[in-house]
Amino acid sequence: MYDNTERGKEFYFHRDAVTQKVNYTNRKHYHHYFEIYYIDEGSCCYFIDNKSYQILPGDIIFVPAGVVHNTEYKNSIHTRLLINCTDWFMPDSVKFLFSETYHFRNRELSHKIKDLLLQIEEEYKNPDSYSLESFRSYMYRLFILVAKSVELNTAKKNDKHYIEDAIEFLQGNYTSNITLPEVAGRYFVSPEHFSRIFKRETGFNFSEYLNLLRLKRAETLLRQLNTAPITQVAQSCGFNDSNYFSVQFKKLYGVSPKKFQGMNKEG
Repeated sequence: MYDNTERGKEFYFHRDAVTQKVNYTNRKHYHHYFEIYYIDEGSCCYFIDNKSYQILPGDIIFVPAGVVHNTEYKNSIHTRLLINCTDWFMPDSVKFLFSETYHFRNRELSHKIKDLLLQIEEEYKNPDSYSLESFRSYMYRLFILVAKSVELNTAKKNDKHYIEDAIEFLQGNYTSNITLPEVAGRYFVSPEHFSRIFKRETGFNFSEYLNLLRLKRAETLLRQLNTAPITQVAQSCGFNDSNYFSVQFKKLYGVSPKKFQGMNKEG
């Protein structure tokens, strides 16, 4: 254990390698310090604050001080890396996040997390007068790396939610004169941001999707109202320009609206 200073006693690193299959459950407990648990090999169940997490290689667990937890291993050969530290090793800006986020899994970042932990392990084995600040530097990098990923994933979930809501809005209002700025404004984001997220979540540009809804409706009307003026059909589907409507309809269906309508006349 690194203990060159009083502050150093507040940081602890441990590698635990179990090479035989075991069934083991430790008792429920809590600490007066922050715990970071990383599993490198094997698996376990981690119980935290009445929730259960299945932990796989590359996963990392964050347990704040005072939170009850325990682990359970079933016939598992495993290797785990464990860190206990005080708040001094944690950036103030991310403390609120790790009071709610316990389990982190991101395969794209797991190698970076492991690299940081291995650097901490090496420093811990060979301490010097700079080790205290080194530990703090490594831990800051670890916490911020994970915090950025968590916030990015949260933002993506929020993006998905409002895009789903926007799609529902478009499906119910596509016959109206809907504009991109109007829809983006419903979610307090810029048209550019909304357009980018809409494309990512749906695969369509905003105008492409809106046109598709309108054209599908036009197809139905042209089948049902096979004598109605094309201009009337276009306007009833949300197209203000019948020429633009005709161009877009032919692009999708291969024939003009007039010809499509004639193909569906009785007799």
